[in-house]
Amino acid sequence: MSTNKNFIKQITKRSEDFSRWYTDVIKRAELADYSPMKGMMVIRPYGYEIWEHIQSNLDKMFKDTGHKNAYFPLFIPESFLKKEAEHVEGFAPEVAWVSVGGDEELVERYAVRPTSEAIICSMYSKWIKSWRDLPVLINQWANVVRWEKVTRPFLRTTEFLWQEGHTVHETPEEAQAETLKILDIYKTFAEEYLAIPIISGLKSDAEKFAGAKRTYAIEALMPDGKALQAGTSHNLGQNFSKAFNIRFETKDQNLEYGWQTSWGVSTRLIGALIMVHGDDSGLIIPPKVAPIQVVIVPISRGDWKETILPESEKIMKALKNKGIRVHLDDRDTYTPGWKFSEWEMRGVPVRIEIGPKDMEKGQVVLVNRINREKTFVKYENIFSELSNLLDNIQNNLFNKALKYREDNTSTIDRMEELIKSIEEKKGFVRSGWCGNPDCEAEVKQKSSATIRIIEDKKDLKLSKCLVCGETAKKTVIFAKSY
Repeated sequence: MSTNKNFIKQITKRSEDFSRWYTDVIKRAELADYSPMKGMMVIRPYGYEIWEHIQSNLDKMFKDTGHKNAYFPLFIPESFLKKEAEHVEGFAPEVAWVSVGGDEELVERYAVRPTSEAIICSMYSKWIKSWRDLPVLINQWANVVRWEKVTRPFLRTTEFLWQEGHTVHETPEEAQAETLKILDIYKTFAEEYLAIPIISGLKSDAEKFAGAKRTYAIEALMPDGKALQAGTSHNLGQNFSKAFNIRFETKDQNLEYGWQTSWGVSTRLIGALIMVHGDDSGLIIPPKVAPIQVVIVPISRGDWKETILPESEKIMKALKNKGIRVHLDDRDTYTPGWKFSEWEMRGVPVRIEIGPKDMEKGQVVLVNRINREKTFVKYENIFSELSNLLDNIQNNLFNKALKYREDNTSTIDRMEELIKSIEEKKGFVRSGWCGNPDCEAEVKQKSSATIRIIEDKKDLKLSKCLVCGETAKKTVIFAKSY
């Protein structure tokens, strides 16, 4: 933990420079740091613990729906990557290659895993022979490498951590159901655990995953008005199964290619969490994924080590036994005020203060990280009051972010209004679209905004394409994005 007493003050205000604020918070809260290699970050213990909570909760959701974990090689032979033409073309600019092993030139180059469809499909072609082998529902937790030109911690780095699911099904209907099931898991997790409101839906062909038949995504609105693609679920159809010869004997003894999906979320979710909930004092971490849900700060006055500290230790043990992630800050090298600021900066949802007068009254003070509101609670009521407060903080963070999104979503039916809205107000713009890729490209060229999702239901008020004026076939959400 940092010993620089000035580091709490060294956070740029969000209103002054949002980008600088973001990186300041990451460094001061010790979530991550820059490594010696350009574009690669070191995830520090506090940041990694957030990822562990994301990982463990998502992993349970996957396993509850029948998925199992496996692990596949980091290196992918070049010939494998080239089997699906659209896939390799989409990833070619980002692929890192290994051409030397030890002191010998490799006969064939290896790609450092940018995504694992190629290597996993090569194995599925060996494992799947009959309809009895289906469905295959496999997920892996791994790292990937994509040689990015512009990087930002957690949001876009050369190496990052993620999970990637890869499934094979007997029918196209089963594959589509799987694709939407995972999309719903992602949306549920983001909203219920990260307290981030999500819009979800189909991507346009211009924005879909290279090699996919259809791509669905969850999108969140950041406080600077940009959209963040927080997860994707792809219906691959038979594109990869045909390229890798994943065939099975059907129930009526015919040969059929498998119907596949792939899907993933990454450490980008931590970046979303930082931006959506943080304030000028630093992080605010939703209780469900907070490494420390409660910090106890004994007021260090007089003989506090003989009086207040033992009482604080009893409270800590009692809360731990109830399943609360609690930390007791018993350092005597810092003042209570300094500790208050530090733990606020680190985003701990609730602080418990206990001083001499509190002990006399048999109470503690609960402090809410969102608004710093104080509640005086008797010892016997600490757990129940604390549980309610943690639930309220989780819900209030979501509702606050939802209100921001609603306040910054515009419905627009003219191109010039969209351009103005994107430049001045930012946020999401709901518009009609005829479905022509040329109109989509024109919006991107004139405003830098892209279609984030295609909504399931057409908005009857947006009956015309905002670009060409023809009948709108779809209602879409435009935004600038990360």
